[in-house]
Amino acid sequence: MGVNIRGRHFLKLLDYTPEEIRYLLDLSKQFKNMKRNGVPHRYLEGKNIVLLFEKTSTRTRCSFEVAGMDLGLGVTYLDPGSSQMGKKESIPDTARVLGRMYDGIEYRGFDQQIVEELAKYAGVPVWNGLTDQFHPTQMLADLLTMEEKFGHLKGLNFTFMGDARNNMGNSLMVACAKMGINFTACAPKELFPAPWLVEEAKKIAAENGSTVRLTEDVAEGAKNADVIYTDIWVSMGEPDEVWDSRIRLLRKYQVNADVMGQAKPEALFMHCLPSFHDTKTTIGAQIAEKFGIPEMEVTNEVFESRQSVVFDEAENRMHTIKAVIYATLC
Repeated sequence: MGVNIRGRHFLKLLDYTPEEIRYLLDLSKQFKNMKRNGVPHRYLEGKNIVLLFEKTSTRTRCSFEVAGMDLGLGVTYLDPGSSQMGKKESIPDTARVLGRMYDGIEYRGFDQQIVEELAKYAGVPVWNGLTDQFHPTQMLADLLTMEEKFGHLKGLNFTFMGDARNNMGNSLMVACAKMGINFTACAPKELFPAPWLVEEAKKIAAENGSTVRLTEDVAEGAKNADVIYTDIWVSMGEPDEVWDSRIRLLRKYQVNADVMGQAKPEALFMHCLPSFHDTKTTIGAQIAEKFGIPEMEVTNEVFESRQSVVFDEAENRMHTIKAVIYATLC
């Protein structure tokens, strides 16, 4: 029997089986081929979606808008100042109003409970474009990128370096466990993922022939890795005051040439972006001036190296999001 996820929400990969994730990846490849070859695929003409953004983004917004328009959808973008959700109107009421007008709702913002509540009341598919706990659309793009580069997923050794209890650390651990990839969180103990999620991921990984481990040792984390992945050290929405303590905790986990040299020779460097790999951003310049570090979670040398596939990941956001929209609406 084929996979059918029509009408489903896409809130976190914990909700999806490996077979369903595989279906979305294969569908993403089909849409990517059509896009690259100029084959029209306006399969959802007459439908409309709304994008609710409480946190700004380049890749997520552009991916949903282009994916939606390629599919023939009408797309409405609501920035943080354009919706009354949570201020003058409750989340359940917002969900029920938008669900009467739109065929699908994307949410990008803060607590996972918000997107879960939207899904409970909307009556139409709700997609998680990022919360503080999970980032499932990024996961599909990352899995697709790895499969394109290695030809397979199962059995790869994947290491995440940095704040492993943020939405990326959580989501990557689950994604790897679901797809049989050996996952290592390399971070200070204070920034390990929540114990309940680690135990859940370990159980899932065991079912799929892979492992989940945590280490504070950079050399141990990098050894034999096929992929080294990192993210910015302070997530969107966190106060500026945490930069000092976070830099002190994570400085030794910077992905540099020495770290990549301890991984496999053909190892990839991955990052969900944006990245503070130089001082060409306002925040990058401010941090460099205040703390004396011109490169943060990754050096510019690694970011711009042949091992870096960060812009392949960025493009794949569009193709994988298109697959999610299509599969849940069609």
